Amino acid sequence: MKKSKWILTGLLMAAPLLAQASCESVKDEINQKIIKNGVPENGFTLEVVPNDQADQAGGQVVGHCENDTQKIVYKRNGSESDTGVPANAGTSQDSPAQ
Repeated sequence: MKKSKWILTGLLMAAPLLAQASCESVKDEINQKIIKNGVPENGFTLEVVPNDQADQAGGQVVGHCENDTQKIVYKRNGSESDTGVPANAGTSQDSPAQ
């Protein structure tokens, strides 16, 4: 009985860590969405930065990860005049409230 309590306690403590998406998996998901929207693979970069550095990163925040402690920033390569991000490039959590 005591052993099962320890196992249950361990699982409950680990659950939030397992539920958090890794930055690389979120970044890869966003990367694929942008490519599917017609942006060439070499036409943009995605960078993972700490929350407090997102404004200085020089791009648009399109996602977040690690329990919202990191932001994923989109930067368009090439033409400075075309800096728009496809509307459905980010995660559902990053969509504006309607």
